[in-house]
Amino acid sequence: MFSREERQQALETTRVTIRACTRCRLHASRTNAVPGEGSVVAFILLVGEAPGRDEDASGRPFVGRAGRILDAALEAARLPRDSVFITNVVKCRPPKNRRPKSDELATCRAYLMGQIACIRPRVIVTLGATALRGVLGPGHELKASRRRVLHLGGIRVVATYHPAAVLYNRRLERVFRSDLEKVARSVARGAATRAGPSGRRPSRGRAAKR
Repeated sequence: MFSREERQQALETTRVTIRACTRCRLHASRTNAVPGEGSVVAFILLVGEAPGRDEDASGRPFVGRAGRILDAALEAARLPRDSVFITNVVKCRPPKNRRPKSDELATCRAYLMGQIACIRPRVIVTLGATALRGVLGPGHELKASRRRVLHLGGIRVVATYHPAAVLYNRRLERVFRSDLEKVARSVARGAATRAGPSGRRPSRGRAAKR
């Protein structure tokens, strides 16, 4: 069992490695690699597809228009952004925001798995079909997966829409927010159950304190 400090150091090492990565073609056109950000003790890990233009420029995940959709949904679910961890299956922006290729997903997967091992979230939320397949592998369809109970190494996986999809179809916003609210409630219930009769809860992030 690694301490919080050891996990934080391992996550920082992964971040530095991602920033300098040249393992696939995407490094040649990037401005910044985007490792992700958030709490090493987050109950919830959100995984998107890849950085866009704004993320490539800033080096931070979900800071553009889709990021504002995500921030609003997190606020509605009473999940402060700094209480979760946010990343992507691919850490560098594909040219012209094209969909990541299979070899790019495979190359970045080791980084994502390393982040999951450091954070040890209770729930992984995949944002969109590419993120879903990047986490669980090919053969998973978003529509079907949204109705199923999924797991990765004992960690529950919840499939929902990418915030960018909400930009193009505002009818999805209610569903997207509802999915995150359900995740928040399930994490809060789990923390309360683990607390037992004493009422004391683990201190792994603000989601447990709701």
